[in-house]
Amino acid sequence: MNQVQKLLIIGFVWPEPNSSAAGGRMIQLILLFKAQGFSITFASPAQNSDFMVDLQEYEVEKKSIELNNSSFDVFIKELNPDVVLFDRFMMEEQFGWRVAENCPDALRLLDTEDLHCLRLSRQKAFKENRSFSIADLFVEEVAKREIASILRCDLSLMISEFEMELLESAFKIDKALLHYLPFLLEPINDTEIKRIPSFEERKDFIFIGNFLHEPNWNAVQYLKDTIWPLIKKRLPETVLNVYGAYPSQKVLQLHNSKDGFLIMGRANDAQEVVKKACVVLVPLRFGAGIKGKLLEAMQCGTPSITTSIGSESMHGDMPWNGFITDDIVNFVDTAVQLYQDKEIWGRAQQNGITIINQRYSKGLFETDFRTKIEFLRSNLQQHRLHNFMGAMLLHHTLKSTKYMSRWIEEKNK
Repeated sequence: MNQVQKLLIIGFVWPEPNSSAAGGRMIQLILLFKAQGFSITFASPAQNSDFMVDLQEYEVEKKSIELNNSSFDVFIKELNPDVVLFDRFMMEEQFGWRVAENCPDALRLLDTEDLHCLRLSRQKAFKENRSFSIADLFVEEVAKREIASILRCDLSLMISEFEMELLESAFKIDKALLHYLPFLLEPINDTEIKRIPSFEERKDFIFIGNFLHEPNWNAVQYLKDTIWPLIKKRLPETVLNVYGAYPSQKVLQLHNSKDGFLIMGRANDAQEVVKKACVVLVPLRFGAGIKGKLLEAMQCGTPSITTSIGSESMHGDMPWNGFITDDIVNFVDTAVQLYQDKEIWGRAQQNGITIINQRYSKGLFETDFRTKIEFLRSNLQQHRLHNFMGAMLLHHTLKSTKYMSRWIEEKNK
C-alpha cells in the first residue's frame, strides 16, 4: 500500500476556476486527492481555452484524448489508474465502458456537479409557464441517461442534499452509491473578517455568473426587464454591475448606462468586485445544485437576495445571508432595505460567514471522504455485488455504446 495511488480525471472541459463554480469545484477535488497522496492525470477531449488553469501548478499531468478513438484504450492501460473520476455524466457515457473494459479494478467515481435532469426539467417547465413537478423528471430524456450513469459508477459525488434525497426517493438509488461532498472552502477566521470592506466602503449592486449557463442568462434578463427598473426608481443614484464570463452579443446589448444597468463582462478577480459591492442580486427562476456565486458572496461578506431555487440546499436551517423571496415586490423591498440599513446588512453578513464555517469548511468533509475511498477500494467487488442494476446497465452499455463507438471510429477513418 506504499505504492503511489493514481487518479485519472476525465474532464468535460479544462478547469477554469475564474470562469465558473464548476471550475472552482474541480480544483477543490484535485487538492482533496492531492492531500490523500494521489498522483493525478487530467484528461479531456475539449479544446484548450484562453482561461484554462495551468495544471502544472498543481503538479497534475495534462493529457488530451479523443472521442470514439481506441487510442484512449492504449493510454488508460499504460496509466492503469486506481481511481477514475468522471467530470459529469457525459464523460462517463463516452469513456466509462472503456475504463471498465481496460481497468476493471479501478474505482469509478462520478462528480455530478448538479443534477442536469433536474435543471433541464425545471427550465422546460418555466418556459412552458407552469410549475415544475417531480413527474417532469421521468419524461426527461437526460434523466434516463444521467441516472444510468450514476448506477454504472461505484460512487457519485453530490453537492446538494436536496438532490441526494431526490435520487433516493424518486429514482430509488441506493444511498451507498451516493456521497455528499459540497464545495470545500477555507473557514473564515476573525483576521479575515477584519479585512472585509465595511458597509460604508461599499456601493452599488452586483450580479455575477457565467453566461454560458442558461439560468444565469435568464436571471440577467429578469433583472433588466423587471427587477432593476423598480430598484433604480427607489435608489436612483445606484447602478447594477453585471459580471460574467463568455458574454454573447445579446448579453452585451443589454448594457444601458442611462438606466445604470452595466454589462461589465469577465471579472479579472471575482472576489475583488464582489467585495466592493453592497448587495448581490441573484433572482434565479430555475436551476439545480449549489450556487457558487452565492457562496462567493458569503466569502466576501456581501449580503445577497435570491430565490428559493437559488438558496436550495445551501443553508440548512440557518438564517440566510440576506433574504430569500420569489415575490418581485418583496425582492425589490428587501434589496432597498439591505442597501440602506447598516444593521440589517451587518446581520446578513454574519449569517453568511456562519453558513460558510458550519456547512462548507473543507475540514468537515476531508476525513469522511478519505475513509469512504479507502473502504470502497478495499471492498470493491462486494460493493459492486450489491449494485445489480448498475452491473446490468454496464453490461448493455459495453454491448451497445461500445460497438456504436467502434462504428464511429471506423467511419472516421
